[in-house]
Amino acid sequence: MTLAAASDIVLIAADPRRDAALVRGWLADPHASFWGMADLSEDEVMGYLSAVATHPDQDSWVGLVDGRPMFLVETYDPARVLLRGIHRAREGDLGMHVLISSPTGEPRHGLTDAVFAAVMRWCFDTLGARRVVVEPDIANEAIARKNARAGFRVLRVVDVPDGQGVKRAALSICTRADFAASILGSLR
Repeated sequence: MTLAAASDIVLIAADPRRDAALVRGWLADPHASFWGMADLSEDEVMGYLSAVATHPDQDSWVGLVDGRPMFLVETYDPARVLLRGIHRAREGDLGMHVLISSPTGEPRHGLTDAVFAAVMRWCFDTLGARRVVVEPDIANEAIARKNARAGFRVLRVVDVPDGQGVKRAALSICTRADFAASILGSLR
């Protein structure tokens, strides 16, 4: 099944109690290996989501595609969370992580492109980002390709503490103009 352009993609605030089991399943999927959270229990995922929800400079969101939960988005202030002292944040910078689940049943061609494009538009239009900032592991070639398709430019490789140690990350930014000119920016 192809993801129709008219598919409804909505983001709602994550609820640690409601979403812990769902997110735990997504994190356990081998496609989420770069999150480094595959071994967390449901209670540990609930604790993680609760910590994000109560932090003043970060949030987590569950994404629905046609009413079905399919992805997780985390947003954060890179001047205060994760990239503090690593990235010289500007006013309007918004850090972002996205985890798209592998849908059960028949694959949906175009799902990750449509979701990624919707998340980028949401970061700019709803959250008011001037630039979206990401710091994927340099070994994660799939997200590097997706970021490039969305208009991200790699600034440099940095070391980012990630809870399990330090990851080598491709610090990257994307402005609204970068996104609008990108392959994913042309999707509607």
